[in-house]
Amino acid sequence: MARIAQGCSIVSTSSDNKVVDLQQRQAAQSQQLDRVGELIKQCRGVTQKRLALMVGALFDGVDDALFDLAEKAENNTVQTKYFDGMREVRKKRQLIERLFQENLTREFAQYGSGVVRTSEDTSATPKVGLALIDDRELEESLAVSAMAGKAENRMSRALYALDQRMSVMSGGIKVDDTNNPIAPKPLCLAFQATLSELDVDLHVKLLILKLFDKHVMAGLDGLYDELNQLLVQAGVLPQLKHQPLIRRPGQSPSAPGPGGLPAAEAPPDQFDPGTVPHTSDGGPPGHGHYYGSATAAAEAELQIELYNTVRSLLASRRAISPAPPGASGMYTGAQPGPPTPAFATNDLVNALTILQSQTMAMTSPHAPAYATMTGLVPATQVKEDLVGQLQRLGSSEQHRVAAADEDTIDLVGMLFEFILQDKNLPVQIQALLARLQIPYLKCAILDKALFAKKEHPARQLLDELAQSSLTWSEESDKDNRFFDKVRSVVESLLKDFDDDVGIFERQLREFREFAASTKKRAEVAELRAAEAARGRERLQGARKTAAREILSRIEGHKLPEVIRHILTRPWANVLVLTILRQGEGSHPWKTSLRVADELLWAALPKQTDAERARLRALMPEMEKALRQGLAMVAYHENDMRQLLDELNRFYLSQLDPMAPKPDTPAAPEDTPAPVAVNDGLVVEVKRPSVVLPATQEESFVEEISRAPASEPEVEPDHIDDHCAELVKAMKVGTWVEFRYDDGRAERAKLSWISPISTKFLFVNRKGLKVADKTALVLAAELRAGKAMLLEDVPLFDRALDAIVERLKNTAPTDSTETLESPTGEPAPT
Repeated sequence: MARIAQGCSIVSTSSDNKVVDLQQRQAAQSQQLDRVGELIKQCRGVTQKRLALMVGALFDGVDDALFDLAEKAENNTVQTKYFDGMREVRKKRQLIERLFQENLTREFAQYGSGVVRTSEDTSATPKVGLALIDDRELEESLAVSAMAGKAENRMSRALYALDQRMSVMSGGIKVDDTNNPIAPKPLCLAFQATLSELDVDLHVKLLILKLFDKHVMAGLDGLYDELNQLLVQAGVLPQLKHQPLIRRPGQSPSAPGPGGLPAAEAPPDQFDPGTVPHTSDGGPPGHGHYYGSATAAAEAELQIELYNTVRSLLASRRAISPAPPGASGMYTGAQPGPPTPAFATNDLVNALTILQSQTMAMTSPHAPAYATMTGLVPATQVKEDLVGQLQRLGSSEQHRVAAADEDTIDLVGMLFEFILQDKNLPVQIQALLARLQIPYLKCAILDKALFAKKEHPARQLLDELAQSSLTWSEESDKDNRFFDKVRSVVESLLKDFDDDVGIFERQLREFREFAASTKKRAEVAELRAAEAARGRERLQGARKTAAREILSRIEGHKLPEVIRHILTRPWANVLVLTILRQGEGSHPWKTSLRVADELLWAALPKQTDAERARLRALMPEMEKALRQGLAMVAYHENDMRQLLDELNRFYLSQLDPMAPKPDTPAAPEDTPAPVAVNDGLVVEVKRPSVVLPATQEESFVEEISRAPASEPEVEPDHIDDHCAELVKAMKVGTWVEFRYDDGRAERAKLSWISPISTKFLFVNRKGLKVADKTALVLAAELRAGKAMLLEDVPLFDRALDAIVERLKNTAPTDSTETLESPTGEPAPT
């Protein structure tokens, strides 16, 4: 504490030249230390009080947020994770709040004792060593880093003033955003440490961190203002001018640029991360949530690193590759003689504009090879045509294509080679998108960030076109509405793109509006298809349950035809409808089963007067119950009357043991009619005939009773292979291409998986049902090549990965190398 008192502006010293004895000096220092200690205590009290309210609001919102996510969960497993998270958070809320306050107290205690941590001690990002970083830890750390960075950028002025005043109170030890106990990063780390007490899914933790950003980080402005005002009133740097350090968003003052150099000294031919635009909150554009910002920031770093890797590989290949015959003056490799000047960017753009117009003129005899819809020419040919066009524009001096521009030409060429080989894209769409080679080459020359920025409009447009085209097939687009829209985008770029790259943003916006309207209609149709499939599944399940109940009762009994008819036909339908409306186990369900049991009892011979008396009393109740049930299934009134009349005749025969049964089989003609003895008289009794409502189709109870055993749910060992594993791992939203024997191909999305039969429902891009298949059938089709899973990864990302692998694995001098598709197969030429 003595060290903290040194240099603090609240410590007043005497200006008189008087001799102060040791006791007076010690008393003054003790008083000053007490004042500093009291001031730190006040700061801690204000901080803990405000943060307690903010964290309380955070946990108040966790329940609602998790409940909303559980309601929208795609399956029961995910829903259970969210409900488990709710219970865990409720149980340990008080513990986490207490631990967070204890962490704050410990931080202030260390600061008060003169122990100020270095920035390395507070790093939220795991250090990369020989050990692998756990994905959960990395995701949490990225979220914390992005959250803290965003808050630091937003409150830099107030935080700068607070850092300076805290440095004075610490006796001159430097305090900055990384080690100030109440700066965003230490607060985030203190809260993150408490979350280790929660045994919850990663998504639940990320949600809690998101709410910490919303309720705590967003409320730090008021806390910092109050603390600064408190310290100013206490005399700590009252005249301080706010002068925060100027830095790039998301970059530390000493962060190196590409190649390990400081950002200001990064080589000009490599992409500088500082040129990536950021929003006002310090995050990349288009990412509103903190963990979205964290992921986007990490992806941006990867994109920049990937782009610089490609540039380095291209440069290495160029350095050792000889220029092909006839290409002198164009290549940038080692050439004899003095250096040749490079073509200006404007000249390149003008030449490309002419080539672009030739691409638009499809019928022109002078159109270059890449203007056709059948494929592309190598990048070397594009360079030669480009140089030829530049020379025709009037360049009399010997010029060359600059190294950066040559790399761009090669890179764009490989990108469009990948498009022509991409199994995800239908061949008709491949041919359309291939026509964009020259517009995208011109865009890449005008804006080198095309390959380094994931949010670049031109890149997003190509990704959107490819992603939407993944769902396209001729069967689902018979009116050519989608195909014509893609073609209009391609032709607009060919016709209208001069040097304004803003055209890509405009086309992107228009295409997204088109896709959104189409998607909305498709979602309605898909919902209907899923509901219809779900209804069929419920109906089939209800029928099986009803049939099981009926068959278990009538099996082994020789029933009168009228009783069998009622149970297996109309009353079975009553049971089905009762299950669908009220559910199995409900009171109406039990009542319906009791009616079936009473019908069975009524069919048994009545041997005693008590049994006949009970039947006589039961008849009105049975008729009432049957009428209600048959009316519920819309049984025709005439058929109902006929059926009940026949049933009553059977009841009367049961009450008279000497009367013939209505459904006794007809006797042969030569067999005498039965007689009845009544008071000593022999009376011939006419045989009543059974007349039941006519039915043309078989009862579902009879169908189910003869149905074979269902197919096994688990595949046999000898076909439990990679295809079976792919099917097991499929999720709703996966796209599949089905190939038919007649040569047709149709693309469909997995829309729903039945929890009853585990059947997979597939719909096309319009939301209409294409097929429903079992896991066994789908795995067999994948195995036979009649089905193919499509990758749900942006086109640009897959292309860049493939380009890097190509440059690493192929010989630099091989000019005929092909770019492999994600399946590892080269596209046919």
